[in-house]
Amino acid sequence: MAATGVSAIEGRHAVVTGGGRGIGAAIARTLTAAGALVTVTGRGEQPLAELVGSGGADGYVLADVTDEAAIQAAIEAAAADRGPVDILVANAGAAESAPFARTDAALFRRMFDVNLMGVVHSVHAVLGPMVEAGGGRIVVIASTAGLTGYRYTSAYCAAKHAAIGLVRSLALETARKGVTVNAVCPGFTDTDLVADSIARIVEKTGMTAAQAEAELVKDNPQGRLVAPDEVADAVLWLCGPGAAAVTGQAIAVAGGEVM
Repeated sequence: MAATGVSAIEGRHAVVTGGGRGIGAAIARTLTAAGALVTVTGRGEQPLAELVGSGGADGYVLADVTDEAAIQAAIEAAAADRGPVDILVANAGAAESAPFARTDAALFRRMFDVNLMGVVHSVHAVLGPMVEAGGGRIVVIASTAGLTGYRYTSAYCAAKHAAIGLVRSLALETARKGVTVNAVCPGFTDTDLVADSIARIVEKTGMTAAQAEAELVKDNPQGRLVAPDEVADAVLWLCGPGAAAVTGQAIAVAGGEVM
């Protein structure tokens, strides 16, 4: 199955939003290794340029997914350079935590702007051409927070639940148009974002880093952080022919935490 998936994306143009680091960078490297032409987008130039310089992607375009015009222009520029977009991985996201009593409307707007509207803007930029071409793959990197609730992350959970609802609706609209739309939902993953969360826990509670990490993974039956490459492998499979009948799904990569 892996070999078939690789041959199927050879030469296809994939755009990965938020591709400069963490899960996004792992996805870009995996798709590039499988033969895709990969464009990464993000707000910071240095990590994007470093990824391209190391061979992990073919090119990059600066864009903030919360800016509809900017992401539209970025994807149009990428298509002009490398051809129409066959695969969109809407990975860009952000997480903030606070008790609900201290979660104001501005925090909710920030979480929805990135984690939901960032997906909406990115999909708007690629879906029309995909339908006209008769096919495409859209993969949204959501979170187990889109499948269950977590304390102190009400805005983030709400936004990720909304993103998964969008995936399910779009999958029905595109089911007979050759486009599949799915979500991949990682649990706590070994990225800079989680490292920052661990540092905040250490600062606030006095735990050691090991204790803080153990607290994060306590609900994961495997008792560990997910590796970014494990998330990337799930994305690769969804982009191949073996997943042609898979659409509207929210696939947890979380060691059995969510079933």
